[in-house]
Amino acid sequence: MGIIVTGATGHLGRHVVEQLLGKVPADQVTAVVRNPAKADDLAGRGVRLAVADYNTPGTFGELFSAGDKVLLISGNEFDKGRVQQHRVVIDAAEAAGVALFAYTSAPGTLTAALADDHRATEEALLASGLPYVLLRNGWYHENYTENLAPVLEHGAVVQAGGEGRISSAARADYAAAAVAVLTGEGHENRTYELGGDEAWGFAEYAAELSRQTGREIAYTPVSADAYAGILSGAGVPEPLPAVLAGVDASIEKGELVVPGGELSRLAGRPTTPLAEAIRAALGD
Repeated sequence: MGIIVTGATGHLGRHVVEQLLGKVPADQVTAVVRNPAKADDLAGRGVRLAVADYNTPGTFGELFSAGDKVLLISGNEFDKGRVQQHRVVIDAAEAAGVALFAYTSAPGTLTAALADDHRATEEALLASGLPYVLLRNGWYHENYTENLAPVLEHGAVVQAGGEGRISSAARADYAAAAVAVLTGEGHENRTYELGGDEAWGFAEYAAELSRQTGREIAYTPVSADAYAGILSGAGVPEPLPAVLAGVDASIEKGELVVPGGELSRLAGRPTTPLAEAIRAALGD
């Protein structure tokens, strides 16, 4: 039996593989990548590499074996039919008869267009009959802390989330939950709603940035249409401006507040505070 992680050189995938290496022998982990050169460091540590592409179904044909546990990290190519990409992996896993198939989805409360592909993928996974785990990941701290340059340049947090709040957590937190599922027992056919321990709003985010930088940074709320226009003007490629503006509209409605503490329970520790993520980003 092996543990197979798709998208293993992506932001989340690398965290998952790194944490798996602290739990199981490296030769039990397979990193699925499109460009093996990006995983040379993992191969050097004994991780098995498999070259496969969501857009090329044949590359997944003999990748899985009966008894494997698979983590499908959702694709990020919004313009290439993500549901069909995900179906390629699900179909290959079904044909092989894997022991567990985990998928990184979106919160069940989310109604933004971003969630549509996730819901359709969930339906395909359930229809396959595979033993499944739905890891409904909330928003990531890094969605904000990795894009601090314009905020610091203009002294403003510009979002369309109104006074809504977000239960975000670090990618490493969500990776820890995935690793717990992949290496533990009793998770079959479970759905986990995952989010950070402490919800926060954009005004609080701006205040924390001000505190840590010693500069005055204000929260400037705008409409969803205006926000999409700002993103387009900044060169964010289509269709992401509308997708991200839709997420902010959901934030305003409270759809990214994830109660329950399931993420910290699976991870076995409290989730990373937003202030800590900001501190790390400013120190880079």
